[in-house]
Amino acid sequence: MTDYQTARVSLGVRLRELRSEAGLSGRELAARLDWHPSKVSKLEHGRQTASVEDLRSWARVCGRPQAAEGLLAQLRSLETHYASWRRQLAGGHGPRQRSYSPLDARTRCFRIFEAACVPGILQTQDYAKFMFRRGVRRHHTIDDVDEAVRARMERQDILDLPDKTFRFLLWEPALRIRLGPDTVMVEQLSRLISEIARSRVEIGVIPLAVSMDVVPSHGFWIFDDDRVLVETIGAELCLTEEVAVTPYVRVFEELSRSALRGLSAIRLVESVRRDLCRGAQTLPDRK
Repeated sequence: MTDYQTARVSLGVRLRELRSEAGLSGRELAARLDWHPSKVSKLEHGRQTASVEDLRSWARVCGRPQAAEGLLAQLRSLETHYASWRRQLAGGHGPRQRSYSPLDARTRCFRIFEAACVPGILQTQDYAKFMFRRGVRRHHTIDDVDEAVRARMERQDILDLPDKTFRFLLWEPALRIRLGPDTVMVEQLSRLISEIARSRVEIGVIPLAVSMDVVPSHGFWIFDDDRVLVETIGAELCLTEEVAVTPYVRVFEELSRSALRGLSAIRLVESVRRDLCRGAQTLPDRK
């Protein structure tokens, strides 16, 4: 069970305690709140996340309005593990990029796997610009693309810090998916080739054709051995419990065994770049 689900179940247990102490059945509580009975069951069993108003109403109907603050504190704790993009990006993409500074500062070992895009701290300015533009459109946020790109480029300075170790794994589709015009993609692949050749960080590329024991279903970032960030379509998950972090560490090492490095990785990236250049002659750029 993830940190998020554990916290949601814990909140559900507290809600059930309040209802029982009030001498109410689930159906009676639902009737007083004008809810469907299934909502009470889902909240109590951690299958649905309560809203602020849900918690205040629950405490009030149970005759314990003062308990609402405790419930809200549990909800805030839960939300530290599951942050919707709507909330994350309320101030724009730039502030969110800078919000990672404390975590970056205290982390010594970064293990980063991406299956569909180049990681932010290896992106070129133009590639990052198209990524942020896509985020603005998808999440209907304020358009602070230029600020966000500057913040992302500044974040890349950590690659040169001697007290930090970076291990990147990129699945081949992350190189091939056209997330910007072909000229931008070619420049991005050139940047990757340069980084692999410089060897200041470890970059492994996993070929599509290789046989793997694990399915690279989504990207994830491991910060030391105590935190994993996973970006989903609707939110960012922050996993901190050992039982949740350990599987990601294990999967990273398993994926790592399938990766090409050094000259072999450069040859693969160069082949993707050549394919992209050939495709540019027949396929229109994605704007």
